[in-house]
Amino acid sequence: MVAVDGPSGSGKSTVSRRLAAALGARYLDTGAMYRAVTLAVLQAGVDPSDADAVAKVAMDARIVIGTDPEKPTTRLDAVAVDREIRGPEVTGAVSAVAAVPGVRRVLVAQQREIIATAARIVVEGRDIGTVVAPEARPKVYLTASADARAHRRSTEADADLDATAVDLARRDRLDSTRTTDPLAKAADAVELDTTGLGIDEVVTRLRALVGAVCD
Repeated sequence: MVAVDGPSGSGKSTVSRRLAAALGARYLDTGAMYRAVTLAVLQAGVDPSDADAVAKVAMDARIVIGTDPEKPTTRLDAVAVDREIRGPEVTGAVSAVAAVPGVRRVLVAQQREIIATAARIVVEGRDIGTVVAPEARPKVYLTASADARAHRRSTEADADLDATAVDLARRDRLDSTRTTDPLAKAADAVELDTTGLGIDEVVTRLRALVGAVCD
């Protein structure tokens, strides 16, 4: 199992998918699960700051994650929501929802079940190496400069660069300061700054790291 953690815009999703495909492994995007719960919260008209109500939505939601790296999918209550969970409303509320301890308990348990069924898997998120699977090897912490991350995200979403930078800073602050399972680098994780690196170069470095650990 490969654990890939890091902040938004560090390249986790793209790199993890390509790494999984190259290794013939499954791929789990844990962030998509938190986004699916956030979508369920918004659809239910629940205030994201109401921890008890949000936790109940998480317990009742039926989330199914496809782990094919070539075509990862997310379904909420049997409905495909891959596009909806990437919308601005979900992005704006997901950090608040993900900070709710009850949500994290529900989703971490589901994530561990998915991991247990896979012979080989690349898992990406913000607490994989520290909480979800501290036994994973290798553990990777991807990072990049604030400017690089904002540029990547604004390009992906065709959004204003300055507004994206402000939103990333907000999410960084919320994700790293939440009481339960904050974004943090595992003590034994290998940190890789992707600021000046292309996707292929990052994947090549991670494949070498996986090879070194397996050997």
